Amino acid sequence: MSSLFTFILVLQALVAAAMIGVILMQKSEGGGLGVGGSPAGLLSARGAADFMTRATTVLACLFVGLSILLAAMASVGRSGSTIDTSLSKSAQTSGAAPASSITAPAQPAEGVTTGAASAPLTDDPLAAAAAAAASQEAAPAEGTKAPPATK
Repeated sequence: MSSLFTFILVLQALVAAAMIGVILMQKSEGGGLGVGGSPAGLLSARGAADFMTRATTVLACLFVGLSILLAAMASVGRSGSTIDTSLSKSAQTSGAAPASSITAPAQPAEGVTTGAASAPLTDDPLAAAAAAAASQEAAPAEGTKAPPATK
């Protein structure tokens, strides 16, 4: 089935290239495929007899038909996939620390300022981590000078 799929895929590419060529060779009068131009459009004697318009219509129908066929072939040949859950099972059985046992960052020693308000100790690990990140961003690194204030 793989070789048939490849053959149809190559045929699809050739039809697409031919359709592009036919469309680019058409006269630019605003009436390609019967859109615009004369009120009768594709149903007029001139529109129905035009070779380029007919070729474009046939190639477009072939392109859509091959697209549907390729989609059907791709979905039929595909088997159901399984999700590997071995990592989640091993994490649960390895005795990973629950989220409630995470402690907040330690408070700085007395007299040490970090440049931002110290984070209060809470039971919420996300709030504690956010407060710690905010205090690290606000405080300049040790040994560096704070940038001068701009006016």
